[in-house]
Amino acid sequence: MIAISLMILLFAAMTIVVGVWCRKKAVSVDGFVLGGRSIGPWFTAFAYGTSYFSAVIFVGYAGQFGWKFGIASTWIGIGNAIIGSLLAWVILGRRTRVMTHHLNAKTMPEYFEKRYGSKALKIAASLITFVFLIPYTASVYNGLSRLFGMAFKVDYVYCVIAMAVLTGAYVILGGYTATAVNDFIQGIIMLGGIIAVIGVVLSGKGGFMAALTSLSQVPCDTVGAEEMVGAYNSFFGPDPLALLGVVVLTSLGTWGLPQMVQKFYSIKSENDIKKGAIVSTFFAVIVAGGSYFLGGFGRLFGDKIQYGANGAPAYDSIIPSMLETLPDILIGIVIVLVLSASMSTLSSLVLTSSSTLTLDLIKGNLVKNMSEKKQLLLIRILVAFFIAVSAIIAIMQYNSPSAFIAQLMGISWGALAGAFLAPFLYGLYMKRVSRAAVWTSFAVGVGLTVSNMFLHFIASPINAGAIAMVLGLILVPIVSLVTKKPDVDVDGIFSCYDEKVTVKSKTSIGD
Repeated sequence: MIAISLMILLFAAMTIVVGVWCRKKAVSVDGFVLGGRSIGPWFTAFAYGTSYFSAVIFVGYAGQFGWKFGIASTWIGIGNAIIGSLLAWVILGRRTRVMTHHLNAKTMPEYFEKRYGSKALKIAASLITFVFLIPYTASVYNGLSRLFGMAFKVDYVYCVIAMAVLTGAYVILGGYTATAVNDFIQGIIMLGGIIAVIGVVLSGKGGFMAALTSLSQVPCDTVGAEEMVGAYNSFFGPDPLALLGVVVLTSLGTWGLPQMVQKFYSIKSENDIKKGAIVSTFFAVIVAGGSYFLGGFGRLFGDKIQYGANGAPAYDSIIPSMLETLPDILIGIVIVLVLSASMSTLSSLVLTSSSTLTLDLIKGNLVKNMSEKKQLLLIRILVAFFIAVSAIIAIMQYNSPSAFIAQLMGISWGALAGAFLAPFLYGLYMKRVSRAAVWTSFAVGVGLTVSNMFLHFIASPINAGAIAMVLGLILVPIVSLVTKKPDVDVDGIFSCYDEKVTVKSKTSIGD
């Protein structure tokens, strides 16, 4: 217990020191929100990865989908690495950096305003971001609290408060630069922790092959696949279509999430994009692939997990139950691992929310003339506000039996990515995208997700989110063809891609 406590205290002290060290780089809005657009490839890649994978993944998704799909849930991690990381960097990275710099856009709503010439789009996008990032932010606390409760028997409320205060301190002090540096340190902890935990958990079941054999003997309880033998160690699991929906939402969804895409705004150079793509893909393979792989063996611990009154497993309890028998020192590593993952995601979310609300909604709308000093002060105040609100929601949600981690994240990702993915992606590549098409995407993403929360015409909020994204990708080009072209200088906007630069021969062999 003393060793675990010392590890956590050391970790907490390190994050605060980083915040203090980076405070000189957070004296302007651009420095606080984007790190002056000069963050290197390793820091950017780790910031991308640690914002992507939090306790929501390690505890919530890995537990739930490992239970549902067995070892096939590893495909979710592979999809996260290839689609959510590698292809995101290759397809979005360069064009996002070039166009947002050309437009001088610091946030995604500001990008929509300047790309499509519509202040109304900026206001709508900022409201969507504000509303739907909050439940995702609240869900980040939950996984951490369960592990703290397992190790220390500490009340959930105190876990939430401690994490909120610690995260708020270093974000308010050092802004995006402090977040990026801490993300790098936290990412290294996550990589080592995942590998160690998988090895110890599987060795406790006799090793990989013995665990796999035991998993093959677990009877299938998936509706429509009850007769399937060895369902939970099969290639695609008992429900391949549902598995595909999870892969789409958790992989393609990152392309439309403001807190993820904004990482590309701050890239320093072309070479950094190439390095960042490799590093973030490697990170995703280990962290996401490892988490879902571990969760795939959750049914071997069915006698230890919690069950609801209806006999259904409490998905958020699966991973903590698998870790209960670990040596104390390894439990300490796991807690620091999940603390790292949760704080990195939380810091990214609240920084995105506060900067969007200040720059896109309050500045120029509610407050006509706002100096940079006042903008910076308001962003810092809103960071504290969002952390407090999300902590309160997390505490209230803890006693709700229906709103477990994956549901909260699925609703948030579905609405945000369903609304933003298509107009953001097409806006980087197609000149013809119309305002009406953007409004259509906003309406479909938010409308489908919210209506499904109440009407439940799609059983899973995760599948609803995946459908919203796919519909946006289909509807935006169709609506653009039959509606008025945007009345902005599109050729002037796209001229940023034609600007000539000088590079070394190792990058291009020239004419």
